[in-house]
Amino acid sequence: MSAPGASSSALLAADAPRRRAAPRRPRWLLSAGALALLLLVATGCREKSRSAPEGILRVSQRNEPTDLDPATASLPDEFFIIRALGEGLLVPNPAGGAPLPGAAAAYRVSDDGLTYTFQLRPGLQWSNGEPLTAADFLASFRRVLTRATAAPKAHLFYAVKNAEAFVWGQVTAFDQVGFAAPDPRTVVVTLAHPNPSFPLYVASGPWIPVNPRAVAQHGRHWTAPGRYVGNGPYVLTEWRSQRRIVVRRNPRYHAPAPVPTAEIQFIRFDNQDTEDRAYRAGQIDVTMAVPPSKLEPYAVERAPELHRAPLAETRFLAFNTTRAPLSDARVRRALALAIDRDKLVTYVLRGGQHPATRYLSPALLAGSVLGGERGLDSAAAGQPPHPDSPSPLSYDPTESRRLLAQAGFPNGRGFPALELAGWVQNPVLDAIQQMWRQELGIEVRIVVQEAKVHLAAINAGAYDIAFVTSLLDVCDPVAALTDFTTGAPNNFPHWSSPAFDEAVQRASRTADPRPDILTAESLLLESGAVAPVYFNVQNWMMSTRVEGWQQDALWSRRYNEVIVEGD
Repeated sequence: MSAPGASSSALLAADAPRRRAAPRRPRWLLSAGALALLLLVATGCREKSRSAPEGILRVSQRNEPTDLDPATASLPDEFFIIRALGEGLLVPNPAGGAPLPGAAAAYRVSDDGLTYTFQLRPGLQWSNGEPLTAADFLASFRRVLTRATAAPKAHLFYAVKNAEAFVWGQVTAFDQVGFAAPDPRTVVVTLAHPNPSFPLYVASGPWIPVNPRAVAQHGRHWTAPGRYVGNGPYVLTEWRSQRRIVVRRNPRYHAPAPVPTAEIQFIRFDNQDTEDRAYRAGQIDVTMAVPPSKLEPYAVERAPELHRAPLAETRFLAFNTTRAPLSDARVRRALALAIDRDKLVTYVLRGGQHPATRYLSPALLAGSVLGGERGLDSAAAGQPPHPDSPSPLSYDPTESRRLLAQAGFPNGRGFPALELAGWVQNPVLDAIQQMWRQELGIEVRIVVQEAKVHLAAINAGAYDIAFVTSLLDVCDPVAALTDFTTGAPNNFPHWSSPAFDEAVQRASRTADPRPDILTAESLLLESGAVAPVYFNVQNWMMSTRVEGWQQDALWSRRYNEVIVEGD
């Protein structure tokens, strides 16, 4: 089943977004940092701390972008830079909820919820001085939906009438897809079904336009410095592979006044430790993460520089439901109930994470257009949607032992040896292994594999229990749940439930999906196909020179209000 526009992607990441290997698939970029940069960092650790001039922002970039094309980019790492260079009709709201105006000054929705009419700002220009028109937006959308482009996030357009059919060749004429440009300043979008979350999709990265003439002239090399034509607040001026990418203020951006920061440097680092040393040496202003061992000292020594924010990211265990004894829901539920999530976040993680007794994270629900609404407000706090409905994942070792015995394994006797797979040595896995040993009397073997091998195994179903990170493209609860529909590419448990599929499909086709969202989530949790462990957060360091930093729960950044002061 494919719900229009509803899809998410699982990321395998220790502390930041990683690279995907194929459409709607994650991947990691595992490469050595540039020797010159590492020498600079090492030297900087012995030198007096230094800062960049006023108006220059230096940001850590964990992964080298494969491309800076909105149509073919797949990761937050790439969109960190793309969002500085381009702007869609709408832009993500850093505070969550309804998106903010972007290239479109305003939009209106028809009474039936099917037609969105976007009015472009007057006088929009590309960075090369050409006028930016509604026809350019339609050309960009057609390019994303053209099979030859191989756009990994084309599914973010599937709420549009006939968009998915065009991708698969069932509709061949683009004028049958729900896009129209009745005049140079108007973009009209017609949906297949009402979708209250649609504006969030319009604000997503692949909806950022590209200059069709630049693409035609330079082909796939149009994203190089000197060739990149965008409509964002910055222009691309330098790309030194594995070292840094530099963007500078775009004088043709539509803002009434120039953006405060004249230049942003995205500086490449391989890991937290080299990044941390560079930050302490004054060589970068914003990090991606904080080494776990530094969280407590920095909270005391550098409290004004240490920042924390929730992510719309659930870290969970996927149980392979095609393998015995995990094919028995009682076994899966027993394993899930034996995990003391409070202890994990308090004594193991210690970084502000929250125990997950639901699948849909608080940040996801708060960031959606449904956040704070009746029926989802309590779920957003990680609690059951109704006060008299206990979470099916509350820590309950007594019930866990009862279920395991009922499944034929009293006190763990006769339970087969299973493997708990991850992509990096993780103290959370060690703690879960110990909890299962103590509460259930069973042994599991932890298997750590290279990330690509781990991902290939869980995609193929060649695993027992896997630790997985989910990260959505938009804050849409329907998208999060669609991953577990029958046959979905990211249905790692290989679980199937007609009732669940029907609930998700109803949610994707109604103006008020809240009841069906809660029904679907409850069915998923009761099945035990997954065991949510914790809701993740981002911890990062930021110089007190920086003001106005904005980033939402999906890692989408907005640089328009960033100010970098001098020392």
